Amino acid sequence: MIQLAPYDEAWPRMFEQEARRLCALFGELAVRIEHVGSTAVPGLSAKPVIDIQVSVAELAPFEGYRQLLASAGYAHVPLGDLDRVYPFFQKPAAWPCTHHLHLCASGGEQEARHLSFRDHLRRHPQVARQYLELKQRLAAQHHGETQASRESYSLAKRPFVEAVLIEAMREAPAPPLRS
Repeated sequence: MIQLAPYDEAWPRMFEQEARRLCALFGELAVRIEHVGSTAVPGLSAKPVIDIQVSVAELAPFEGYRQLLASAGYAHVPLGDLDRVYPFFQKPAAWPCTHHLHLCASGGEQEARHLSFRDHLRRHPQVARQYLELKQRLAAQHHGETQASRESYSLAKRPFVEAVLIEAMREAPAPPLRS
């Protein structure tokens, strides 16, 4: 079963430590580095994995990013077509992971979606509670021992996430992001 941990005050510090490492690694290639995912929402229980979104000007050439992140202990996890717009990496390479890293184009749709979802949950604790209840139900249904199981867990959250994003964009449209 996928394990959800109570919110840990150390998560933001863990993000900051890794963000400093990534900032040094990426240099000017990183337009922004953000803490995303449930560990970025104060009070929300989550898988104890720090989700990081690194925005870059261009996703190509991808191989250069893959090699750069491999040098820092991140393994690319192929996700088919999603790799073209939101490549995914995990650290360490074997499960359980401590960090997930999502690479995206600065100013792009993926960047805006993930920041809008995070910010909406931060502003609306009742929506964050509904999200937690959904995650708890889904965690009981997915063992999480394989990439396929973890991916199924994530995909099962999609309808809720999409509904929240519609509301988030209606309430506070994302400001134009730097490209």
